Parts: sequence; structure tokens; C-alpha cells
Amino acid sequence: MDAYEALLSRRSIRRFTAEDVSEEHERLLVEAAFAAPSSMNARPWHFVVVRDDARRARLSGLHRWSGLLGRAPLVVAVLGRADAVAWVEDCAAATENLLTAATALGLGACWVGIYENGPAPHPDEVACLETLGATPERWRALCLVGVGHPAEQKPPRTQFQPTKLSFELVGRHRRPPAG
Repeated sequence: MDAYEALLSRRSIRRFTAEDVSEEHERLLVEAAFAAPSSMNARPWHFVVVRDDARRARLSGLHRWSGLLGRAPLVVAVLGRADAVAWVEDCAAATENLLTAATALGLGACWVGIYENGPAPHPDEVACLETLGATPERWRALCLVGVGHPAEQKPPRTQFQPTKLSFELVGRHRRPPAG
């Protein structure tokens, strides 16, 4: 699968088979995350690979959307340094790389958001960090990614919306004549 096909094929997969994710695939996913672009190459991220059943169960109970994490054989937590200026953007880029790599490897994955924009970490984020042995003074939790072999198939899609594309000026939805 080429990169473009992987981008269009990437879908949120929330149901997984019982098959484990190999350590080789785990390594490739993490390497893809580390290959993401980063503002001023600060790379303020830290990834925590979680396979322990009890820890995944605790993470799956964080909020109403995190239940799939208990069914995924592999969870990757994406943390950012609390003192970094662009940690959210950098960690989001790393997460997208991880998600696209999962698709290219034939795996299913789903991003479960933890971070909520605000002056202080949300209680769910604090609970997530505590479960991972981290503190909000040093780290912030952007998301948790559940990964496994897909037990559901979803067709590729572009989700292209022509009304959200302009040429030269906002609201100009047709390309100006050449010349």
C-alpha cells in the first residue's frame, strides 16, 4: 500500500480480533510516530506502549469514548512535555503518522482524545497521566491510540468537501483562469 492509499484508507477502527500486535509492528508504529514533523524540531513527545491488561482496563474507563482501549491488544499513549510551546501540534502530527502506519501495516487503530484545551489539565487527563506514571507538572496527555487487527472493515474515503476549498481568496471556489 502506498502512502496516498494509506491516507485515504485510514479509518477509526474500534473493534479488534483477539490476535496480538507483533513487537515488529509495534516498533514500526513507534518509528513512524517519531518521524513526524515537529516545530523547530523540538520533538516534545513521549510515547508509552501499554499492553498490560489491567492498565489498559484503567485507561478504557477514563471517559465514555475510551472503552475500545480495553479491547485493543496494544495502546500507545501520546504525551507531550508540559513546558513545550507546540506540544499539541507536534503530538498530533506524530499521532497521525502512527495511525497512517497502522493502516499501511494492515492494522486497525483509533485515536481517543484525552487533552481538553483549558488552563489546567482536565481530571480525565490527570487520571490518564497517573495511570501511566506521569505527572501533569511535567507531561500532558494528547491522546491514547488503540491498535489491533481489525474486526471490522470500512471502505476508503476522501471526505472531500468542495465548499471548504478556495482558490486564491476565501470563498472563491473555482480556479481562476490561467494566464
